[in-house]
Amino acid sequence: MATVEGVLAVLAELTGLPPVTAMATIGFDEGHSLLARNADMLLGSAPVQRSTRIMVTIPSEAADAALLITEWIDRGMDVARVNCAHDTSVAWQHMITFARSITSSDGRSCKIAMDLGGPKLRTGPLLAGPRVVKVRPLRDPQGRVVLPGLVRLSAAAHVAALPHVGDGRAIVEVPVDDESWVRRRCLGERIELRDSRGARRSWTVVDIGESACTATVEKSTYVTTGLELSCGESEQDVTTVGQLAEVELAHRVQHGDRIVLTRSLEPAIPTGPGVDHYIGCTLEEAFEHARPGERVWLDDGKIGGIIESVTGEQIVLSVTNIRPGGARLKAGKGINLPDTDLQLGALTGKDVEDLEFVAGMADMVNLSFVRRPMDVDRLQQELRRLNATDVGIVLKIETVAAFESLPELLLTAMRSPLVGVMIARGDLAVEVGFERLSEVQEEIMWACEAAHVPVIWATQVLDTLARTGRPSRAEVSDAAMSQRAECVMLNKGPYISGAIETLDSILTRMSGHQDKKRSLLRRLHAWEPAEGLPSGVPAYVSESNP
Repeated sequence: MATVEGVLAVLAELTGLPPVTAMATIGFDEGHSLLARNADMLLGSAPVQRSTRIMVTIPSEAADAALLITEWIDRGMDVARVNCAHDTSVAWQHMITFARSITSSDGRSCKIAMDLGGPKLRTGPLLAGPRVVKVRPLRDPQGRVVLPGLVRLSAAAHVAALPHVGDGRAIVEVPVDDESWVRRRCLGERIELRDSRGARRSWTVVDIGESACTATVEKSTYVTTGLELSCGESEQDVTTVGQLAEVELAHRVQHGDRIVLTRSLEPAIPTGPGVDHYIGCTLEEAFEHARPGERVWLDDGKIGGIIESVTGEQIVLSVTNIRPGGARLKAGKGINLPDTDLQLGALTGKDVEDLEFVAGMADMVNLSFVRRPMDVDRLQQELRRLNATDVGIVLKIETVAAFESLPELLLTAMRSPLVGVMIARGDLAVEVGFERLSEVQEEIMWACEAAHVPVIWATQVLDTLARTGRPSRAEVSDAAMSQRAECVMLNKGPYISGAIETLDSILTRMSGHQDKKRSLLRRLHAWEPAEGLPSGVPAYVSESNP
């Protein structure tokens, strides 16, 4: 309103007409101050060097590694996010205790946000494949062996792909039933076996540890549970492979195939292209409210289709949108029904149970799959029941229904003292269409700024960097745009420490250029000679220049 009145006042001056009577009760500066105050109350004060906070999703392994959380706070984490859809309350307690015990270099404490799981639609189970793992050498483009494969034998109860060694090979861990057999191995010793195909193979021991040994594999070997490993004729020189993980199988889906979502959650048989693919759907309400002609997206938008028919037990859809060559549909993948009016609440029975823990431990609770004002009202009632009205409420906007109801959702949420909005761009992009995501997130940010409600910019921020250690050019630009929000969320990944540090640097640099939608027109130094450097050397070469 202040913006509209500002334009009208200028027009009145230019035309000589009488000024318009002011209706706005909050001006530009006051609105900016209110938003900043609300952001501080919900998310904690921002660092000195930037105005946007950094939220980081805490992975399961951090429950037993306080040093990880310490490092992330040192690099710039301001808010720790704990996802109630994973792990247990014991693990959550460890994560939160670690985070609360550490303060940043400028004395700020880390805020705690906890996500409620919500009524997430997922595909049901598929029959598991055999317990087998393949160990293979590294080959050149012509198929010739360049380096032998590596297998580590230990008494561990699982199999896993370990980090790659410097030459590009992955070490495959294989459990054995007899730990003493491992300890008796010698360097250069040969391990004889017949793999699952009956092929004779011979491995060479090249490294020995206290409870594990590593061997080289010259030819591809398929290892199964119970396979016999021998280093001699005596019984003491023979052991068997322990319990391997089951191979995860999937439907192979192509354009024009039909997928049948079933109410039954019995493990389905994986099928190939050209036939109907049966798989369970975890949300029973979908079978009551879905209608023919509505869209369905599976696995974060990788597979799209149109519903052909609906019965009490099945939803049959025809695949109309999929990449050339098809895609694999696995168990536990997300299902989005953007056109379906699902008559279900955002709070599940598990969410209500989790709130007992959240109310006593979190600074804010993130409400997943909110659709209607009554969802927010129900959460407020539960927080009042638990005497936890001081816990902030963050609305996760991730469905078409939530976006269309945003004004009503905000007005209902603003009955609580601490309110925020998370733009959950993963599911939201699937629901509204990737081509519309940019304009939708802009509208959400504008509405929230008008309501003086802080925004959390979430999903796939510096995702490639967090997963691989190297960012893409597009995601660096996306991270720079995220500075207009009050908080930016990073998801977990093996290189999350570097992602936090990079995001901190980007947000710090952008803070001088942009404030919400306003360009600050900061003086640029890129073409000025840097102090202490030869004439003609631009200022950006100097590390001391911000």
